[in-house]
Amino acid sequence: MITKDSGAPVVRALVSTALAAAVGARLGLRPPQLWAGLRAGAVAAGVVVTGVAVSGLVPQVRAGMNTRRIPADPVRWLALEIPVATAWTEEMLFRGVLQTVAVRALGPVFGPLVQAAAFGLWHIPDARRVGDSVPGTVLLTGVAGWVFAKLAERSGSVLTPILAHIAFNESGAVAALLVQRR
Repeated sequence: MITKDSGAPVVRALVSTALAAAVGARLGLRPPQLWAGLRAGAVAAGVVVTGVAVSGLVPQVRAGMNTRRIPADPVRWLALEIPVATAWTEEMLFRGVLQTVAVRALGPVFGPLVQAAAFGLWHIPDARRVGDSVPGTVLLTGVAGWVFAKLAERSGSVLTPILAHIAFNESGAVAALLVQRR
């Protein structure tokens, strides 16, 4: 079983990509879907970064950023853990593997909902580890999982939700680093 804490980030990314390929997921990582994924992903990332920046103006959100536990090696966190071990791996597992299997088994309406629910539940250990609200985390990440699935579906490329996912996690991490350094 692949967990967030097992193995090296690159190994996790490779294994999750191989699993997505094994189930026949349409990843859209070749042109022209690749270019569509990049364009849509850039727009989605811009929206996400703007949203995180605006939310940082809310005192309660800023207070949460101030108490966020920062890893000992923030450069590794930002350069490898978030984009490769988290965003790429989770998008391959959830929008690649699970979305493909769930849609085949349950259809285009319920498949994405099952995938989104599983994505929300996947984040329970993270919420507990950092002291976040478990129900709030499950709801927020479940909704994000559903949005990520729609982004992949509309662009034809898993690159779109990968870029949106990276933008969400990276902008939140950078915001927390900046708040804590003040």
